[in-house]
Amino acid sequence: MFYRRKVILAILEVFGNEIEKVRLQKLLFLLSKVQSKPAYDFVPYKFGCYSFSASADIATMIKKGILVDTDNGLKKDDPTIYFKSLIKKDQLIIEELKKFYGNLSVTGLMKHTYINFPFWATKSLRAKEILSSEQFDNVSKAIPSSSEIILFTIGYEGISLEEYLLKLLKNDIKVLVDVRRNPLSMKFGFSKSLLKKYCNALDLEYVHFPEVGIQSDERQELHTQADYNALFLRYRTNNIPTTIEIQDKILDLLKTHSRIALTCFEASHCQCHRSDLATAIIARSDNKFELKHI
Repeated sequence: MFYRRKVILAILEVFGNEIEKVRLQKLLFLLSKVQSKPAYDFVPYKFGCYSFSASADIATMIKKGILVDTDNGLKKDDPTIYFKSLIKKDQLIIEELKKFYGNLSVTGLMKHTYINFPFWATKSLRAKEILSSEQFDNVSKAIPSSSEIILFTIGYEGISLEEYLLKLLKNDIKVLVDVRRNPLSMKFGFSKSLLKKYCNALDLEYVHFPEVGIQSDERQELHTQADYNALFLRYRTNNIPTTIEIQDKILDLLKTHSRIALTCFEASHCQCHRSDLATAIIARSDNKFELKHI
């Protein structure tokens, strides 16, 4: 079993083998803030800090009969004691969570996270209701906002879905433009339908233009930067001149929304066609917008 799932089950054990879903998300978030390597990453969502990855793991464990989805939340239905299999530091942190937050109501725990981590409350439906005016002002101030027009590029290699989405949110990006030829991924959350779903859940628009992508068979045998450079020379020669209409559509999105991001897999823009595509798009405009790789 993945270690991160053992963490979820250990929290349930310490909290009496049954817990509300919102409480569990908040406890996982607080745990992540002191873990040397967080089990999960989080984004601001409807009730504050939230991990789509943790939710997916919970759904898997329900299907396997390890957890039961009850009227009150989640119940552990597995006799194995997972707490003992955690590293000592994580055991101590979870025991501290029980000590300090075990008697707080779900609303009280939400309020605590909102006050101490206001950015993660910026999309909450309840923040204004449960916070004082001053506390809610701190949440409002934490909302990223910029009027500067920038074309971003971003890859998802090596990071979690939540880390990726956080980059979009913190840079105040409005539209994610998927420029993969085949928008499929073995990595959780990055196939087209799921990525669109999670973007929309955070008020990010998602669009896909496969025409400006590179065929997967062209990406074989790329071992050195010289291999990548040769691939991108072919891309600039063969693809860029034949996709002007799509480039103009992307440019219109930039002009309309001011902050959009081109996305593909590779972490380094130097090993991804999105860099050449972004340069070509900016070159088509009379206004020289800033290009930023994140």
